[in-house]
Amino acid sequence: MKIAIIGYGKMGKIIAKLAEEAGHRIVLIIDRDNLDDLTAERLAEAEVAIEFSQPESAVGNISACLEAGIPVVCGTTGWLDRLDEVKGQVSRCQGALFYASNYSIGVNIFFAVNRYLARLMNRHPQYEVALEEIHHTQKVDAPSGTAITLANGILEEIDRKRTWVAEAPSAPGEIHIHSIRLGETPGTHQIVYSSPTDSIAIRHEANSREGFAKGALEAAQWLVGKQGVFGMKDMLGLEI
Repeated sequence: MKIAIIGYGKMGKIIAKLAEEAGHRIVLIIDRDNLDDLTAERLAEAEVAIEFSQPESAVGNISACLEAGIPVVCGTTGWLDRLDEVKGQVSRCQGALFYASNYSIGVNIFFAVNRYLARLMNRHPQYEVALEEIHHTQKVDAPSGTAITLANGILEEIDRKRTWVAEAPSAPGEIHIHSIRLGETPGTHQIVYSSPTDSIAIRHEANSREGFAKGALEAAQWLVGKQGVFGMKDMLGLEI
C-alpha cells in the first residue's frame, strides 16, 4: 500500500515506522516545513492518506485529499463542528473519509462497553456520572475527542442527561469531563457512576501510542476502494 502521511508529529512518525515494517511504502510526508507539497500531483502518488495534524489544519488537509481523489484516514480531533461540510464534500467528490477520535481497537471496544453500561444506568437515577481523561501535555484539545465520544455515548443512552461540560456541572442534566494534561501519558479515560451507597467505574489506559497507529493503518487498508464516510464501528462491526 502506498501511503501519504499528513502531519509528522509523534503519531505520524510511529505510523510511518509501523507501515514500513509491514511492507507498505511511504510516498509523501507533509509537515509544517513543506505544506506546499500538499498538491493533487503529489497526492496522486498515494493510494491512501493518513492525516494526524492540528484542528485548524485538518479540514483543509482532508479537502485536498478528497479533491485529489485520495481516500483519507483522519485522526485529528477538535474540528467536528465542520463535519457536515466535510461530509458534503465527500459526497460531491464521491470520495472516502474514515474518521475516529481514537483508533485503538481496545478503546473502541470500551466505547461499546460505555454505551451498554449507560443504557443500564438509565433506569437508576440515583447514580451520578462523571468522566476523567488524562493525556500528554502536548495535546492541544481538551476535552479529548475520545472523552467527547464517550460523553456523547452516555447522552444518547441516559434520558436525564442533556449535555457535557468541561467545568464542574452546575445543573443535574450535565456530565462533567475533567481533563488532565500530564507528562508523556498516552491516554487514560475513566467513567464513574456514583450513588450514596456505592460507585461503579470503567477505565481504559493506553500503554503506548502504537495501538493508535496500528488501528489507523488497519483503517487505511480497509478504506481503499470504498466510498462514503466511515468510522471504527463500520470496520469492527461494533454497536458504538
